[in-house]
Amino acid sequence: MDAREGEQRAGEHRARVVFLVRVPDERTADFLRAYEAVRHLVADGVPGHLVDQVCRSSTDPEQWLITSEWNSLADFEAWERSPEHRDLVRPMRECFTDARSLRFHIHAQTPVPAGTPR
Repeated sequence: MDAREGEQRAGEHRARVVFLVRVPDERTADFLRAYEAVRHLVADGVPGHLVDQVCRSSTDPEQWLITSEWNSLADFEAWERSPEHRDLVRPMRECFTDARSLRFHIHAQTPVPAGTPR
């Protein structure tokens, strides 16, 4: 178990937040630029944030998936309610034509074998 896992509060599960979004081709560069700004600021200081990814569909270039992992849903929801969150993600959200948000508690995870590149 790494140090961040050890910080988890009793009775809470780590969380995965998933955003399934549509970004028109002509907004892709703006979307990726906005995502870069968001991900670095979040990674550098939002309490409870562990990791995030942005993925593009292999069959539909306008379909994107943004995932993030958190120590708890409470950590994510606290950040989501903050005025800083709304201001920070506004340029990215302006690129979406459709968005769906899903939240999950992580109940099990297969560990990466030691020495495996990530």
